Amino acid sequence: MAIFIPPDLSPSELIVCDRIQELRKQLKFATATPRRWSGLMRRLTLARNIRGSNSIEGYKATVDDSIAAVEGDEPMHAEPETWMALTGYRNAMTYVLQLARDPNFRLHEGYVRSLHYMMLAHDLEKNPGNWRPGSIHVRDEQKNEAVYEGPDREFLEVLIQELIADINSGVSAPPDIVQASMAHLNLVMIHPFSDGNGRMARCLQTLVLARHGILEPEFCSVEEHLGKVQQEYYDVLAEVGGGSWHPENSARPWIRFMLRAHYVQGLRLAWRMNLLDKFWTAMEREATQRKLPERMIYPLVDAAIDLKVRNASYRRTAGISENLASRDLKALVKEGLLIAIGENRGRIYEASPWLVEMRGTLWEPFKAADPFKTPEQGELPLLGIMPV
Repeated sequence: MAIFIPPDLSPSELIVCDRIQELRKQLKFATATPRRWSGLMRRLTLARNIRGSNSIEGYKATVDDSIAAVEGDEPMHAEPETWMALTGYRNAMTYVLQLARDPNFRLHEGYVRSLHYMMLAHDLEKNPGNWRPGSIHVRDEQKNEAVYEGPDREFLEVLIQELIADINSGVSAPPDIVQASMAHLNLVMIHPFSDGNGRMARCLQTLVLARHGILEPEFCSVEEHLGKVQQEYYDVLAEVGGGSWHPENSARPWIRFMLRAHYVQGLRLAWRMNLLDKFWTAMEREATQRKLPERMIYPLVDAAIDLKVRNASYRRTAGISENLASRDLKALVKEGLLIAIGENRGRIYEASPWLVEMRGTLWEPFKAADPFKTPEQGELPLLGIMPV
């Protein structure tokens, strides 16, 4: 048995790799330069990646609930099962970000199984942390038909060991994006678990990318983008998989899909950083004019980008007491900058009409050109809408 191997990159694919590398350099410089909004950017990026990956599995959550999961707060709207999926994936991703910082890290099956357990520990019927006991079929629920059959159970351990050896060697796919993409493809095609294979494959891809240290680990993942192009994601996996275990099939369609995903996600991060910088500057100016403490900029920026503000999140970000956070938020309501909704500990704050109007003057839509097309051939559709 053998796993899928990467194709030799074509000239156009190598050009896209170079464009991604240049974009990464710009992002690395931007994230390395201290900004007051850098913590907000990391929190938002991790939350949206967690949300994106789980949305592919049918767990629909708001950005606010995803941020609550990242910060260890209580959910605002999420159903119990969705909340457990979010927090389980948060635990796994947090572990991945820690592993990536170890210069001596080498992957082994224990890490893979541990990550799976973290994701699915809330549902023991799905065998969290254990390989699937037998054969497995992937069904398209809308079509009510099987669309993929994983390799025979007897080959599973051998294939996993080959995948792990390939990841640790790093020799079969020199561009880190290609190596990480192939790890994703191979794990999802081996389908080693009873459930959660897609989440595990996406998480593994992030781990492989983060180990290379090209960007800070929080900014390596493309799961947010994949959550926005779910059908394309399914379609390319179906094209490469061919309905069952066919490692002889060309992985080129998958590699091109992932190169496009990295390029678009990189542009999205640059767009979001630019917006946060603009919003922070505007709120800083407003706070100065109104003689408000600088710490109040944090909740104003959150509300300005259409997030809900809670006492817990504000005091954690600003490093202040619960009582001071309460007084600050009440003051912002009095100033006409925030609106309070709910009572007592369930109270949240959102942008006032004035702040919504201010948002409209600063907002810029996100548009990304397809890196494999010339400008004359068209652009990708608008992919970024409020909230940021």
